[in-house]
Amino acid sequence: MVRELATIGIFQILMKKKELIPLATIVTIAGLGAICVSVYSLFKTAVILNRSRNPEPWENVDPTQPQKLLSINQQWKPIEELQKVRRLTK
Repeated sequence: MVRELATIGIFQILMKKKELIPLATIVTIAGLGAICVSVYSLFKTAVILNRSRNPEPWENVDPTQPQKLLSINQQWKPIEELQKVRRLTK
């Protein structure tokens, strides 16, 4: 049985066992979705690919740009304590 399945292609298996078609479809869509989200996340500004070139990337984050995958009614206001600490450390 195992040898027979090894020589038969994926589409031939799906044509023989039609009950596997929804499962194969769902698994394929989930895999493609995971790949798409991973590639999308690589191009976001919060992801660091090279730490030696930019060890403190949070200093260069633009507060007017949303940093989340989905931001609803995002409003940025400076935090006074952080501004004081930033002025003291510079």
